[in-house]
Amino acid sequence: MLIDAKRDFGLDHSEVTELLELAVHEDEEALAAAKALYQAEDNGYLLRLYQEEGETLGLIGFHMDPESGTLTIQHICVFPEYRNQGFGRGLILEALMEQSPDTIKAVVDEEAADFYRNIGFIVTSHGVTASGDEQFLCVYHAVEREDEF
Repeated sequence: MLIDAKRDFGLDHSEVTELLELAVHEDEEALAAAKALYQAEDNGYLLRLYQEEGETLGLIGFHMDPESGTLTIQHICVFPEYRNQGFGRGLILEALMEQSPDTIKAVVDEEAADFYRNIGFIVTSHGVTASGDEQFLCVYHAVEREDEF
């Protein structure tokens, strides 16, 4: 079940902070930027905790653009002890059910690209960052588009 992290816990709650910190690879500047992103009012960025039987397992942060029908994943993380058990996929499925997007997108590093590829996303190169790391665009069409036929 997805829980609104901002409303129900607050962005400074220990589990929210710990999961966001893991999602940004423990980069303090990136953590502060992520919290600011989700703290802003009415910008369409949502942060959800994934709980099962009252236990927090992970988190997903995303932006839903109702005009294009696109849900863009900004952050996703599962606590290490719950990884490789399908909870990451579950986070995406819960967001899909909550928001009903036509398309889901994420721009990720090489390690995360394998996760998205394994759960059915189309993964293509998205270029190289200033630090020399390759980025990948991961796309999943929840609704088949007519222009694809």
